[in-house]
Amino acid sequence: MDESPFQFDADQADAEDTKIPPELAILPLRDTVAFPNIVTPLVVARDKSVQLINDVISGSRILGLVAQKEAENEDPIDNDIYYYGTAAIILRMLKFPDGSLRILVQGISRIKLLKLTQIEPYFKYKVRTLNDSFQNSTELEALKRNVAIQFQKVVTLVPQLPDELQVVVVNTNHPGKLADLVASNLNLSVAEKQEIIEAIDVKQRLEKLTVFVSRELEVLEMGSKIQDQVQTEMGKNQREYFLREQLRAIQKELGVGDERSMEIEELREKIQKAKMPEEVETEALRELDRLSKMQPGAAEYTVSRTYLDWMILLPWAISTEDNLDIDGAQKVLDEDHYDLEKVKERIIEYLAVRKLKKDTKGPILCFVGPPGVGKTSLGRSIARAMGRNFVRISLGGVHDEAEIRGHRRTYIGALPGRIIQGIKNAGSNNPIFMLDEVDKIGQDFRGDPSSALLEVLDPEQNFSFSDHYLDVPFDLSKVMFITTANILDTIPSALRDRMEVIHLSGYIEEEKIQIATKYLVPRQVGENGLKRKNISFRKSALGKMIQGYTREAGVRNLERQIGTICRKVARDVAAGQDEKRLISADNIATFLGPEKFYAEVKERTAQSGVATGLAWTPTGGDVLFIEASQMPGAKGLILTGQLGDVMKESAQAALSYIRSRSSDFQLNDDFFSKKDIHIHVPAGAIPKDGPSAGVTISTALLSMLINKVVRNDLAMTGEITLRGKVLPVGGIKEKMLAARRAGIKKVILPAKNKDDLEEIPENAKKGMSFYPVDSLDEVFRLAIKGLDRTTTS
Repeated sequence: MDESPFQFDADQADAEDTKIPPELAILPLRDTVAFPNIVTPLVVARDKSVQLINDVISGSRILGLVAQKEAENEDPIDNDIYYYGTAAIILRMLKFPDGSLRILVQGISRIKLLKLTQIEPYFKYKVRTLNDSFQNSTELEALKRNVAIQFQKVVTLVPQLPDELQVVVVNTNHPGKLADLVASNLNLSVAEKQEIIEAIDVKQRLEKLTVFVSRELEVLEMGSKIQDQVQTEMGKNQREYFLREQLRAIQKELGVGDERSMEIEELREKIQKAKMPEEVETEALRELDRLSKMQPGAAEYTVSRTYLDWMILLPWAISTEDNLDIDGAQKVLDEDHYDLEKVKERIIEYLAVRKLKKDTKGPILCFVGPPGVGKTSLGRSIARAMGRNFVRISLGGVHDEAEIRGHRRTYIGALPGRIIQGIKNAGSNNPIFMLDEVDKIGQDFRGDPSSALLEVLDPEQNFSFSDHYLDVPFDLSKVMFITTANILDTIPSALRDRMEVIHLSGYIEEEKIQIATKYLVPRQVGENGLKRKNISFRKSALGKMIQGYTREAGVRNLERQIGTICRKVARDVAAGQDEKRLISADNIATFLGPEKFYAEVKERTAQSGVATGLAWTPTGGDVLFIEASQMPGAKGLILTGQLGDVMKESAQAALSYIRSRSSDFQLNDDFFSKKDIHIHVPAGAIPKDGPSAGVTISTALLSMLINKVVRNDLAMTGEITLRGKVLPVGGIKEKMLAARRAGIKKVILPAKNKDDLEEIPENAKKGMSFYPVDSLDEVFRLAIKGLDRTTTS
């Protein structure tokens, strides 16, 4: 049932005396409510409704009109309609060629549906007629007059309502009829009109209507006020338009260049549409005035025009709406990256805070970890999860401050810095902005770029970031900055203090297999033109690649090896070989050649004087073999392997401790006076430094001196003192992962680093034993075969 615009017909006869049958055919109405004593035109299109009208028109012409609860419902059932409505009489009916009907009905009385007596082809109900209930009182009269006065104001503000309605309202004395008349002409929702229909008590009806009329009047008055303001503004704009047209005509008559004037006006309009902050717009208009007075051939003209173009193109007021669906964001992050729970948890926390507090400043995150663990790709995933634009710049090798803050416009070819350029490329003022390789920023006579980043990466300052080229503040507080680094040591402390550091460690073999299965293999299969029917990788093959071909913290080389296999298979497929290739551990060598890495712990530690240590590197943890040897000489300590000063001092401290305890280890007191001792750390081309090899050097020395072999399934780390104490060291997680990759099952670590084991996932620690120690004596008993050992777990 559809409604056409309401037309009030004051000439219709009063239908109060019409007798209403106890059972009526019920016509459901969509988006409209019929009132008693009100003439309403209706459009009937549904087949059931058309049949109902045809049957009623041939009988008593009386039917029941009730509203549907959901207007979109094409075939309502009993529960889809309201139980209060209006009994009405059909005054006129007009048939149209498409089969639809136009009818004119007049409400007779309120009715309540009591019992459903017929469903098909249309509803019939037992009904009860409801009469208005009221008692004359001063309050009722006041309500009636107030509604009448307010409604007369509404009529004056709504052009669609005829002025005659004011006369009708004034002449309607019956309070119930007045309420129905006003309600039928107000812009109310179906639910609100239904409230009026269901209010049998006239006083209650007028009270409800008073609220609705007052609200409508307030909205109309506000709209009228806005319209007046718009008209005033339009009048001002039209006046300016006519003046500009006259100015163009004068300039054309005088032979002054019309194209240039049009260009200036076009720039002025663009500045206004850019919605710049007031201070920035003032500066842009001032520069535009300067431009309008310059000759196009002047050198300054191009500089000024380029500056204005930059000001107009920046997204001063353009923001993307954040996707604050927490579950949806979590799903996106999980789809793009495996594990990395700390990062995902931090992003979800930020979204949750944004959901509760809209003006939250963007965090400054710093992802620190070895290459290939997904730092850069994680930024794109975060942008996709939040529904923001993404922009990335690489800071590796940047050594000019102007790269960050831009050049001043006095220079030829001056441009804004990379920050402002990135914002322009993003197209919004709240993108995810990734600053890659922040630990590799250079520094020379041209300035220190890291110092220029101090303002960018400080939420308390970056709301008014000033680029040298723009020379006006730009608000960066809505931007979410993410920086990446391999190490923190090279980042200046002031800059590091402004960032929330999140460490991303390397992956264990099980995690790499999951990543390869879910992400790397499907991506490489697609990028090399293959389909799933052409190639399949077994987990054993992936494990073999991880152990024998790509010993790394991340998965970048693993993806390269998978790509190599896919390309070789693609060559066969292109040659017409359609059979599916199954890549397993047995045939992987035919694609990648012989293994590049092999387990060497047992082989290297088969002799005395060799101990296995654990080291931290910028690319993740690594296993370190330290060798000690002695030869005839006179108190010589030889250290080789490109050792740094700290590592050399650790070797001297280890030798001093063993000499001070020579009797406990059953060594001759003069063993060093007749011997030279040589300590070597293989991979001599790689510089090494740090104190964490102290326990390993001590163990290798003692193993060599007492000619007992160090356990080949054990590795160690820790700094030592001259008194034999074992001090805590850093990079425990990376070192533990390196030990697992090398097949080592037992690890000795400082007792004060025991809490660091909590950061390591349980699946990474599975099958490994850890021995926290406080002294070198404990290390020796655990590590050297043949000594009296007590195991510490």
